[in-house]
Amino acid sequence: MGIHKKKTESNFNICFIGHLAVDSIVRFKQKRKPSLGGSVTFGSLSLKKYEKTVNIGIISNLGTLNFDKSLLKRFDDKFIDLRGVKSLDVANTNFLLEYSDHSRTLTLKSRSPNLKFEDIPDFYLSSPPQIIVLAPLCNEISYDYVSKIVETFPNAYIGIDLQGFIRKIDEHGKVLYIREESIIENIKKIIRLIGDKLILKGSEIEMKILSNLEDPNKIMDWCKIFENNAIYIMTMGEAGSMIMKCGEDVIKIPAYKPKRVVDETGPGDVYLAIFLYELINSDKSWKKIEEIGYIASATASFLVEKKGPEGFETKNKVMKRVRNKKYIL
Repeated sequence: MGIHKKKTESNFNICFIGHLAVDSIVRFKQKRKPSLGGSVTFGSLSLKKYEKTVNIGIISNLGTLNFDKSLLKRFDDKFIDLRGVKSLDVANTNFLLEYSDHSRTLTLKSRSPNLKFEDIPDFYLSSPPQIIVLAPLCNEISYDYVSKIVETFPNAYIGIDLQGFIRKIDEHGKVLYIREESIIENIKKIIRLIGDKLILKGSEIEMKILSNLEDPNKIMDWCKIFENNAIYIMTMGEAGSMIMKCGEDVIKIPAYKPKRVVDETGPGDVYLAIFLYELINSDKSWKKIEEIGYIASATASFLVEKKGPEGFETKNKVMKRVRNKKYIL
């Protein structure tokens, strides 16, 4: 049985696809109350705060055995459509995140089933989204699933959050940042399949695993092997981000200085969501894309100022931070 919400008449501007997770965070040995996590959570909630008029839908599997459904009130309060969230009598995707000295250890404690294309509600077919964000956490989106998305929604721009496509998870649930050729070949096939309408975002460590290179400039140059007009983004924490497209100069975006650092979970998810929204509402020129990179970076900087999925801001406040130009040097 799915989670139902009153149907809206407007088209879906953007649809986030991937597991809704519960994160148990330990920061400097201090354990926090479990909270909503995952790219779908951070991306959708941040975008709705940034621009409340945007229509957002979520497609996910929700394991009810270890999930407090009161957590979903956050989405209902923001009028985010949850009719694509399928409730299942299984364990939900839960992660343990342990932070210490800017490093993070990630352990998968339980996992919802893989997503099935046939579970996508029919109304998405009659009212297709302009943007689809594929944001898995633990390889729950297959090549076949992506293939059907591309075939069914040929006009949609597709954002890829790299993390859940290339994570290697061992038998104890530990997330390993190592390169496994079968996983790498799968994401390469997906990149080629989506082609010109792809916007791919990966962290520095994820892009290093994908490219098998260390130098950021060489990683960006490596993306040219796909010979498409996709946009490739590498987020690098305090070092900012880089944006690449074939035939254009690589854009380097600084990180904005937050007022405080409370929780480092999710800024890359926020960056991608805002970037995609602004991109679809722009002339898509390279100059405009550079401006959008600054906006996405500034929006992400607010997230780390509060615990969990709380540090989101309106476009007005984001633009004020953009204009202030207070970067991390």
